[in-house]
Amino acid sequence: MNTIRKQLFSPIKLGKIDLSHRVVMAPLTRLRSEQPTDVPSDLMAEMYGQRASRGGLIVAEATPVSIVGRGYLGAPGIYADEHIAGWKKVTDAVHAKGGRIVLQLWHVGRQSHVEMTGGVPPVAPSVVPFEQVVVTRDGWVPVSQHRALDIEEIPGIIEEYRRGAERARAAGFDGVEIHSANGYLLDQFLQDGSNKRLDAYGGSIENRARLLLEVTEAVVSVWGPGGVGVRVGPSGRWASMSDSNPEALFGHVAEQLNRFDLAYLHVIEPRIVGVEAPVPEKPPVAAAQLRRRFKGAIIAAGGFEPDGAEQIIAHGDADLVAFGRHFAANPDLPERIRTGAALNPYDRDTFWGGDHRGYTDYPTLEQRAAA
Repeated sequence: MNTIRKQLFSPIKLGKIDLSHRVVMAPLTRLRSEQPTDVPSDLMAEMYGQRASRGGLIVAEATPVSIVGRGYLGAPGIYADEHIAGWKKVTDAVHAKGGRIVLQLWHVGRQSHVEMTGGVPPVAPSVVPFEQVVVTRDGWVPVSQHRALDIEEIPGIIEEYRRGAERARAAGFDGVEIHSANGYLLDQFLQDGSNKRLDAYGGSIENRARLLLEVTEAVVSVWGPGGVGVRVGPSGRWASMSDSNPEALFGHVAEQLNRFDLAYLHVIEPRIVGVEAPVPEKPPVAAAQLRRRFKGAIIAAGGFEPDGAEQIIAHGDADLVAFGRHFAANPDLPERIRTGAALNPYDRDTFWGGDHRGYTDYPTLEQRAAA
């Protein structure tokens, strides 16, 4: 083993999930589900199976819990029972390699288009003009005008997350992750740049955090303690997001999440802006800040290279590190990091949608040696 990275290859237990190393595959939206059903494809099962490693954790891509929560054509769903069998092929492929996999539950909120929502306006905490593009049959298009949710509709949103959690359990996942980052619905409620409500879900930090906490409670009711993670993006600016006091907001969120006995808190560093590469001069800071408030395990994500991942764990600011782009291009990423082998370069042109190219055709070290 490359001893300089020994922290990354020490075992850890995340709630109910036992892991032999700390190299996590981040949730990657790749838009290759079956259409028009959003059923996970056989190609997806192949891709996830390739990237599974014994005792390693995969966070499956963001997966809408409702039709109104869709925003990107090709993203797989968990809003209907027909999705369960497709996801079962994925979880079986990962488990066959000795890996572990959790599903990320998603609602895009205002980041959508009427073509994706069944013809109805996208929903949000408040109507706040913003600019963003999403994926429809016509490619990347500007979002549709959104509307504010009535308070009477919010229990229905929570129930959609709960049902999605139940379907994930039926599909054989080892847990679920609640997506509350990147300017999607739960993040829209959290941050005061997008939440202008005057009711119990707006105004104070406590009110703006209410929906995330109620969703978490509902999902934990399905999975129990140690079966649920939450992803947050402190200071995230993707999709015109902003907050007047992000340190206080996300510190409160982290502190309140302690009461659910989560498997982990997944923290995106602010040096990442949406899908853009990291700002090199900015060190990771978010995980270190939330470590002071959150009592459980922390997964750090956002522009990490192997040495930086080793350092943040050794320093104690995070317990695991999630890799995105490098996992897209390296099916055997944990082994490459463990041995110090060179990494395949990734092809951004194949990230979102397409066929097997740039998806399941990246070679492993073993395949390259045999060529």
